[in-house]
Amino acid sequence: MKGITKYPGVEQTSYIAPAFFASYGLLLIIYVLGRLEYSRILITSSFLINVLLFYCLNSTFLRRRKMHIGIVPEGEYLALSKVKGVEWTILQSHDANVAHLNAISVDLRSDVSNEWERRLANFALEGLPVYHSKHLLESLTGKVAIEHLSENSFGTLSPLYAYMRIKRVVDFIAAVLALIALFPALLVIGIMIAVDSRGPILFRQVRIGYQGRPFRVFKFRTMVAEPKNEPVTTIEAAKTKDSDKRITRIGGFLRQSRLDELPQILNVIKGEMSWIGPRPEAEVLSRWYENEIPFYRYRHIVYPGITGWAQVNQGHVSEVNEVTSKLHYDFYYIKNFSPWIDVLIVMRTIRTMLTGFGAR
Repeated sequence: MKGITKYPGVEQTSYIAPAFFASYGLLLIIYVLGRLEYSRILITSSFLINVLLFYCLNSTFLRRRKMHIGIVPEGEYLALSKVKGVEWTILQSHDANVAHLNAISVDLRSDVSNEWERRLANFALEGLPVYHSKHLLESLTGKVAIEHLSENSFGTLSPLYAYMRIKRVVDFIAAVLALIALFPALLVIGIMIAVDSRGPILFRQVRIGYQGRPFRVFKFRTMVAEPKNEPVTTIEAAKTKDSDKRITRIGGFLRQSRLDELPQILNVIKGEMSWIGPRPEAEVLSRWYENEIPFYRYRHIVYPGITGWAQVNQGHVSEVNEVTSKLHYDFYYIKNFSPWIDVLIVMRTIRTMLTGFGAR
């Protein structure tokens, strides 16, 4: 547990949900085997509250803690030493003093010298965590390099299909309930859009979804309606520009609060999208990336989402080079496709809606 709880960056939260699943599972076993009375509602609600509470505490307190990590100067290590938020010490020799360090980072894929291999083995035996520099860099930045495909923790390019099926069921149920609960608010927003400017209430655009299949995404219209509903055929037209003069008065509020995305609940119900996943790109932009990046289509291995890892970390992007940077986040999400990162995205999405981070 020491090596996990001290892990810096994004993955320091990965143990929270499993730990509570294990503890509450053990509690249920005791109640069932002991034939004790218990409230399912109370246990379920306390579980959800505790998980969310610990994620909030992690976001507000644990991220402020600075770790002191030593770097073995062999293989690729320079990029790691430039990452902020950690105090780095480059170990000049294998017998350097490490008493003040919380962990050691080393490029395990490099040809590490025999002296360092012996010392690293001793570190592990003594309880000093030793991290692979590549994995550590991904956790600290929340990105995966897209120079080549990267396998997940199970050594495969395929995501956890069992979790994907469970997630699909949860998505559908949550979307139906959300549509019922939010219908009055959706109706009010629709009326405000109609009063604010002429044009359709909903904006529809063809985007690329799961397994590379095109679908029509729904959003509340936030810009003045074009004279003709012509399909987007250029990369420039596919981009949303910052502080665009075509944004309506109500549209600015909808974009900042992300309420313009709510009609995509219909896409979730139709099985075209998930609540959480990489944001679907416009068809023309997606086709362009497929030509530029040979493995870009791998992005479609999971369902696109209303919110995603790139949105809560980077915010909205408008330039092509910024969109390229966003792919680093998307591939990190795909590589770490699991419940813990979805819960983390939910927490950060709430923060985004409250603060307006990434509004465009």
